[in-house]
Parts: sequence; structure tokens; C-alpha cells
Amino acid sequence: LLCALAYICEFVFRIKVSFLTFDAKDAIIAIGALAFGPVSGVAMSLVVALLELVTVSETGFYGFIMNFLSSAAFSVIPALFYRRNKSLVTALLGLAAGSLGMTAVMMAANLLITPYYMGVSVEAVVKLLPTLLLPFNLTKAVFNAGLTLLLYKPLMSAMTLSHILPKNEKSAPHPRTMIY
Repeated sequence: LLCALAYICEFVFRIKVSFLTFDAKDAIIAIGALAFGPVSGVAMSLVVALLELVTVSETGFYGFIMNFLSSAAFSVIPALFYRRNKSLVTALLGLAAGSLGMTAVMMAANLLITPYYMGVSVEAVVKLLPTLLLPFNLTKAVFNAGLTLLLYKPLMSAMTLSHILPKNEKSAPHPRTMIY
């Protein structure tokens, strides 16, 4: 369900910036990772990236790798924080760390992958880091972190009330005990 919702976000909110795509799917994937754990975050990141690859991708296999790395880094880091102590403070710390972690992973991935994708030198990509890649990735991460905080409780409450999410499962506690 959350993979489908994340995939739909590709059509509802998607902004192209050069060869980069600004979207809201990482917020939905992060919600899944917070609710079900880091392994679920990795699995959702993989499924959504594969769906994008075979349907809407304009960047092919390189885009698939970048999408997977970005979503996985953004979702797994907060889930690791949050699973130890389910509170607003750990959610905020985790999302902040996830935003910084995703940005760092994407800087490294851009240095390794973008030269092949664009057919340019690493030096050309290094020049893009401060002017395009760093601001883009940091803005995308902060946006998705804010969206995650706004949507987490309502989405988990709706899933619990519709019996999609069990009330007493340890990996997915009741929404009243989470974040807020």
C-alpha cells in the first residue's frame, strides 16, 4: 500500500530540475520505515525505484540506482533512530540525520555515477556540487522530512482504523503512541 502511495506521489508532485527530480515519494517511504523498520524502508525504496525504472524514468538504470540510494538513505537512518525510542524527539533527530545522510550519500553517488550518466569528467560534476547538487538534495531532504512529520500520524491512524495495520503489533505500534 505504501509503495503504491509513494509511486503515485511521482505523478502528484514532481518537479524536474535539470536531470534531477524533486518529488515527495521519500516521505511516504520514510513513514513506512518508521512504522515497520529499516528493512522495510530498503524494500520499499527498491520496489518504488523499480516501478519508476520500468514506467516513468527518463534516466534509466543510472536513475534507478540514484533513486534507490536516495530513498534508502533518507528512510533507513530515521528508522534506526526511531526504533530505539518512539518519540517526537527521536523522530526529529532521525529525520535530521536522515536528511544529512541522504545528502551525503547523494554527493558521493553523484561523484561516482553522474560522470557515466552525463558523459562528463568528475571535475565537471565537482563544479555542480555547490551550485546544483548540494542545494537540490538538501532541499529535497528537508522538504520530505517536513512532509513525513505532517503525514505520519494521520496516515498511521487511517491505516489502523481501516484494519490495514494491526493495533498491537510491536513493529507498528498504535498511532497514539508514536511521534506526537
